[in-house]
Amino acid sequence: MEFFSVEFFSALLSIIIIDLVLAGDNAIVIGLAARNLPKELQKKTIIWGTVGAIVIRAVATLLVVWLLEIPGLLLGGGLILLWIAYKLLTEEKEHDVKPSQNLWGAIRTIIIADAVMGLDNVLAVAGAAHGDWVLVILGLLISVPIVVWGSTVILKLIERFQWIIFIGAGVLAYTAAKMIVDEPFLSGFFDNSWIKWAVIAVSVVGILGAGYLKKNRTGKAAVTNH
Repeated sequence: MEFFSVEFFSALLSIIIIDLVLAGDNAIVIGLAARNLPKELQKKTIIWGTVGAIVIRAVATLLVVWLLEIPGLLLGGGLILLWIAYKLLTEEKEHDVKPSQNLWGAIRTIIIADAVMGLDNVLAVAGAAHGDWVLVILGLLISVPIVVWGSTVILKLIERFQWIIFIGAGVLAYTAAKMIVDEPFLSGFFDNSWIKWAVIAVSVVGILGAGYLKKNRTGKAAVTNH
């Protein structure tokens, strides 16, 4: 992928959107893990916890980028990512993280929690990067600091404007569909660009439609129970 091309910037934008939508919950974990520490240690904990999380996230993402070169894994990763996009629209997430009483305990909690919660993020970013390692690093360097220091703002925006989640899920579904149609052993089937774009369009519209219907049904059920 050429630097500073339209394709490069569209992929970078996709990675940043994915990071912001999927990593907001990880930012809450950072706050929860550090909340019982003295004020002077909280900032240090957040910085070092974030550095550790970025390093592990970058290594994991680059590993997945490499793994996606194996035949069949693009298809598998794309299907998993479609499911993640659907779950993003329909699932309420809980944050049950015990605060740590010391600096290193809090840093360890942040890194472990981020590694566990960040699996969907890693797969999505690897798929959006199309094998370009520079995009992975750039995306992380731009979006992770925004998530960490702007997490409260991001989460309030998502709560207030539900369509932000739909944009994120749409980008995820698009990334997933692109992974599927770019699968090498399916290349004969997707030689026709009309079929290729039809599959991408159906995937995005299908996931957003299914997520919207499920969310509506859940909301109505909750109102009925009350």
